Amino acid sequence: MSTDASADPSRHPAPEALNPPVGQGESPLPAADAAYWEAAAASFDEEPDHGLRDPAVRAAWAARLRSWLPPAPAAVLDLGCGTGSLSLLAAEQGHRVLGVDRSAGMIERARGKLAGHDAAFLVGDAAEPPVGERRFDVVLVRHVLWALPDPAAVLRHWAALLRPGGRLVLVEGRWGEVDPIGIRAAELTALVGPLAARTHVESLVHEPALWGKEVTDERYVLTADLPRRHTEVVDVHLVLRRGDEVLLARRAGTGYADGLLNVPSGHAEDGEDVRAAMIREAAEETGLRLAPGDLRVALVMQHCAPPPARPRIGWFFEAEYGAGGEPSNREPDKCAELAWFPLDALPDDMVACSRAGLDGLRAGHRFLLHWQRSGDAVAHDPSCPGRAVVLDGPGPTG
Repeated sequence: MSTDASADPSRHPAPEALNPPVGQGESPLPAADAAYWEAAAASFDEEPDHGLRDPAVRAAWAARLRSWLPPAPAAVLDLGCGTGSLSLLAAEQGHRVLGVDRSAGMIERARGKLAGHDAAFLVGDAAEPPVGERRFDVVLVRHVLWALPDPAAVLRHWAALLRPGGRLVLVEGRWGEVDPIGIRAAELTALVGPLAARTHVESLVHEPALWGKEVTDERYVLTADLPRRHTEVVDVHLVLRRGDEVLLARRAGTGYADGLLNVPSGHAEDGEDVRAAMIREAAEETGLRLAPGDLRVALVMQHCAPPPARPRIGWFFEAEYGAGGEPSNREPDKCAELAWFPLDALPDDMVACSRAGLDGLRAGHRFLLHWQRSGDAVAHDPSCPGRAVVLDGPGPTG
């Protein structure tokens, strides 16, 4: 979706009108508003700060962008990219750009606009961009966050897409006088603060060249640099046992390892312990209503997919079939099927780290490393050397 609103977003419906409270039978804003942005694609660039057709407007945005982005070349993820006007400026400054927008019409125009540049574009939700394991130096977002239902959760997700020391560049504002919409700089600063080593807010009100006109409402950019210390995503994996069988899910539509099998899995959210994360992920993916007593830690594995992926810590929890109900596919947009397989005869078309974890568990191990190298496949390959290293005593390393 492109919620990169016009120079005056207040002329569009407020989020409350588009995003009724959950439970009233209505879709959240990104789904409800998708048709609006698809219809707007043809005329989107007519706004001065969208198409950047006026040389003065284009120069103003280029100068600002140069000051917000790190030295080139950097990997820039432009979310809610619209027709790619900011993406084009970033690419012209020597950066590698990936743009994401929910509108296929916007993406089609962006691809045409940046033909021949080091840029690619994907149709997808800015709140959960389909970038798989890729990580970026910059997440650039203009006039998107204000329209999303849970800004705090979205910001945590965007921060997780950055490499250590990466930067969020958030162009936002609050528009309108009678019923203002948007997000104030102070509010956004409070949301970003816990994630960042440094934040800086710069007013964009007193530069009419950015907007093609004089403006008086609140417009600003917030840049936030993440800590440079080493951090890792913590993920959780459900090993649901039915006798000698385990439940596997076939990935689909995620942008990473699609078509391969793995155990139902996800990652812990900020402030969430691993057991609570496993209970939540099990409910979201399989509909199981597990209790803490249904789970036992089977294995802990530090793993890393082939570069440029970042390391992760994986907690594998076992539960017995029957606990929490009957499993079913609750995320058909991300999972093509759920199926049972013998633990001692697992299929080869599995995500390599998931297969390594199950093989280690079957061999009786509790702690593993699984560190893939450049050139390795994301999929398990029985013809290649295993990458599993046992940390709790002698035994097969996969």
